[in-house]
Amino acid sequence: MSTMNKVLAITAVAATAITGYAIYFDYQRRNSVNFRKSLKKKQIKQNKQKEKELKESKQSKLDSVKKALIEDLKSNPIPTDLNEREAFFMEQVATGEQKAKDNHLDAAICFYKALAVYPNPTDILGVYQKTVPEEVYELVVMMVAIAPTQNISSILNKNPAEMKPTEEDLD
Repeated sequence: MSTMNKVLAITAVAATAITGYAIYFDYQRRNSVNFRKSLKKKQIKQNKQKEKELKESKQSKLDSVKKALIEDLKSNPIPTDLNEREAFFMEQVATGEQKAKDNHLDAAICFYKALAVYPNPTDILGVYQKTVPEEVYELVVMMVAIAPTQNISSILNKNPAEMKPTEEDLD
């Protein structure tokens, strides 16, 4: 027997074995109740494992974002002086735009700090949603949830009666 015939024979045996297994598997899947149950249990187990991994990855992402935000705020606090805040806002937005291409977390921290000094946070969040990359925007929203800034906290803590516009707001 030549080498070509040996290779052909081995390939034919392998193909027959694979086809036989596929037919057996299909027969079991269609006719065996226990086999179907075991497949269903395996599928449920895999889905639970995926859910668990997804939840753990979200939690670890949240923890890393929280840690990075707290460390940055400790090393570079947000200015409280009104005159410094405007320049700080412009600086943080410019820095955030530059970093948005490379480092989403650092860019999000910059945008968060700009949001913290902006007088109307809901307006700037709307602008961020339209202009900032989606990954960065999600991180900014996550940071706001982790550590709401003073101006956001005041909006969230208002009573519904206080949220009605006054005549000053309408002018």
